[in-house]
Parts: sequence; structure tokens; C-alpha cells
Amino acid sequence: MSTLQATLAKFKNKEAVIGIAGLGYVGLPLMLRYSGVGYRVIGIDIDAEKVNQLNTGKSYIEHIPAEKIAGARASGFEATTDFSRAAECDALVMCVPTPLNKYREPDISFVINTMNALKPHLRTGHVISLESTTYPGTTEEELLPRAEEGGLKVGEDLFLVYSPEREDPGNPDFETRTIPKVVGGHTRACLEVGVALYEQAIDHIVPVSSTKAAEMTKLLENIHRAVNIGLVNEMKIVADRMGIDIFEVVDAAKTKPFGFTAYYPGPGLGGHCIPIDPFYLTWKAREYGLHTRFIELSGEVNRAMPEYVVGKLMDGLNDAGKSLKNSKVLVLGIAYKKNVDDMRESPSVKIMELIEAKGGIVAYTDPHVPVFPKMREHHFDLSSEPFTAENLASFDAVLLATDHDRFDYDLIKQHAKLIIDSRGKYREPAAHIIKA
Repeated sequence: MSTLQATLAKFKNKEAVIGIAGLGYVGLPLMLRYSGVGYRVIGIDIDAEKVNQLNTGKSYIEHIPAEKIAGARASGFEATTDFSRAAECDALVMCVPTPLNKYREPDISFVINTMNALKPHLRTGHVISLESTTYPGTTEEELLPRAEEGGLKVGEDLFLVYSPEREDPGNPDFETRTIPKVVGGHTRACLEVGVALYEQAIDHIVPVSSTKAAEMTKLLENIHRAVNIGLVNEMKIVADRMGIDIFEVVDAAKTKPFGFTAYYPGPGLGGHCIPIDPFYLTWKAREYGLHTRFIELSGEVNRAMPEYVVGKLMDGLNDAGKSLKNSKVLVLGIAYKKNVDDMRESPSVKIMELIEAKGGIVAYTDPHVPVFPKMREHHFDLSSEPFTAENLASFDAVLLATDHDRFDYDLIKQHAKLIIDSRGKYREPAAHIIKA
């Protein structure tokens, strides 16, 4: 039996061991899915604290219950910081961060460092799948030579695929199983193995012709969203000057049954994907002498939104005879989107920094983030303020940045002196509500 046939049979019979490198918002749901359908899963992460929590059946992501982790542990899942355990696995799925550096250029050091750590433990029959969002060519240019360094041939001895993650934390309508999975292989055999790896756990597989096509697919998805959000954010500014409610306009436009997709404005882009991924293509396009004007323009518009919101806050305070300096401002919601605890690239944090830089006294309330977490670039020594009528009334202004369902919007409206609404929660005009 050839290596290809033996590998395919292992996945089909669920005898394969699934290794997942990176146990965050992408890796953890994938682990639960594979564990749930009967595979043994080994999770590898460099964070010893995360590993210890998982091995004691605890979760560090709010929307993933501890009972699910405990159930996976009972089914044989284990987490480790030891990369040599990769030798026990048949699949090595990489779910690691791909941020931007301070020059807004791709930082794929997590991908390269993970691959370098796995490299000494590669063996015949391994399938390596990269799920991290990156520029077209990463799998071919960075992973392929490292995979073949030890003498094994990709497409014959081991298999290399790219399959972008499509997780949407906190979305009740979709889960790992039901989100179609794009898979691209370095060779035809690689694609066959990639499909065999994922078809056991995901309902619908979408094969594409190459790893580059799969990498570009993920970027197009996120660029489409970033550009359309940039457009509606720009429309918001124009509509505001004209005295028009942009949310009313979007709601009316989306009644058209064809040719229009509703995107809503906000205080800026957040999350690991939409604010970051478009610039992976912008950077790579320069290699081909191309200038991605749509992407860069939408990035400018979206990055300017926190300043626009703070400008509206300053206007509101000014109308009340106050300056932002020494005013107490309560930011409602600091996660990047509603009903999650994910703080990555949250525009709320940028808004808080702008308020503080201008002399304001900033605090926050978020039912999903009880203590401001350690972040690579931002830090506030704050805990979530009590959400009470008395506390709301004690602030000079309340700035709605993330519209969690758990907020009582009637209570806010009744007791806040000034509301800066960046999410369009308050449609009826009121003297103390400013749309931002």
C-alpha cells in the first residue's frame, strides 16, 4: 500500500491522530470537533498556562464551556507544550496568529517558528495544514522548503495543504461543522489527503486548485468585508452632515432582494481578521508592482473611526459646557464585537487611549471582560465597572462602543447624562444622545 493510500485509510477509519498547534479561538473549536467525532487529538501550544487549564478541563474562552473541554479530555484529548509529540500525530494543523508589525507589514514569525519546531519531528505520512490567514505564496515559499529539509518529498512522503479558518466567535447560526471548508493542496495527492482530513469533521468541503488559490480566497472574503465597512463608515459621515440616519438608510436598502448586502457602520474595525488581513495582500502585491488602492483607502477610513467617535464625544461634552479633559467617560463594551470576550484589535481600546491622551478619565463596563486583559500593545489597569443606574449617572458621558445584548439600553437611556452611540442602538432622537 502506498503512503497516499495508507494515509487516506487512516483518516477514513478514524485511526489518525490529529495534532493541532495553537489552541486559541480557531484551534480549540477544531479540537472539540475532531474529538467529538471520534479522533484522538493532541493539542500543542507554547502557553503553559493554557495547556494546564485545558488538561484540568477548564476553558479560557467564554463561548466555549468548560464541560466541552472536560468531555474532550475524557475522550482522550491532551494538551502539551512539547513539540516532539508531533511525531505521534498523523495530521499537524497550524492555527497560530498572523498579526501585522508596527509598519503594517505581515508578521508570519508565529507560522515560521511553529513550522521550525515541528520540522525535526516530521515523518512519512504526515499531513501539514496551515489555517492561519496569510498572503498568497506563504505555504509554497515558507512551509514547503522547511517540510522537505529532512529529505521527505511533499506529495509522496508527506502532504502539504492550506485551509483557511472561518470561525465566527459568538455567532449562534454557525459552528465549525457547518461552515464550508476551503482546501488547497500543493499537489493533487496533497489535496486528496487534505479533503480526507477535513471531510470527516466538516459538512461541506470546497477544494481549490492550489494553496495560493486557498490563501487568496481567505483574503478576498475579509477584504470584501473591510472595503464594504469602509464604504458604509464613509457614508455615515456624509449622512450625519446631511442630518440623515445611516442606519435607517441601510435598513431600507437591504429590503432590495438582489444586488445589495447590508453592512453597518461602527467605531472602527476589530477582531483578528478584518483590520489585518487586507494588508497581507497589499504587502504582497507590491512584489508584483501593484498598488491596491481600494484596500488601502478602506483601511484609512476604518482606522479613522475611533477619532471620529471621540470627536463626537468632545462635541457632546462641549454642548454641555465641559471639556474632555478631566471629564469622566464610561466606555460600554470593549470586546471587538457583541456577545464575545475577544479583545483582539478592538476599536474600543483605541477609543480609550484617545480619551486618556486628551486628559479624559476613562473607565469601562463589559459583562464579557471582567478585567482588562494583558495585550501586546495596550494596557489599562482597569476592571469592569458595575452596571447600575447610580454608576451610569455618575459619569459625564457614556460611550457605547460594543452593543452587547446583556446591556439594558433602557436603563442607559434613562440614567446616562450624555450618550455617544456608535452602534445605532438608539433610533429615536433625544437631546442627550449623539449618534457617532
